[in-house]
Amino acid sequence: MTVRLSLSIPASVKSSYSQGDSGNCIEWAPAFAPLGVVPVRDSKDPNGPALHFTTATWTAFTSAVQGEANRFQQGARLPE
Repeated sequence: MTVRLSLSIPASVKSSYSQGDSGNCIEWAPAFAPLGVVPVRDSKDPNGPALHFTTATWTAFTSAVQGEANRFQQGARLPE
C-alpha cells in the first residue's frame, strides 16, 4: 500500500537551528509524526521534494544533534 502525503497543508515548521536568512534552513512536518513518518524539506523550495524518515529515526537523529550541541555549549572542541 502506498500512502501519499500532501505537504501543501500549512503543517511545516522551520528548524529552530535555522540561521535566519542564511539559506541553510529545513522544515519538518510534525503533524505526520503520529502516522510514523516525518517529512523534511528545504525551506527555500517548499514545493520541492521531501525526505521521509520514520518517526523513530527522526527522533534518534534530533536527539543526537541536540546532544552534540549541548557538548559544544559546555566547551567541547572539535577533533583536530
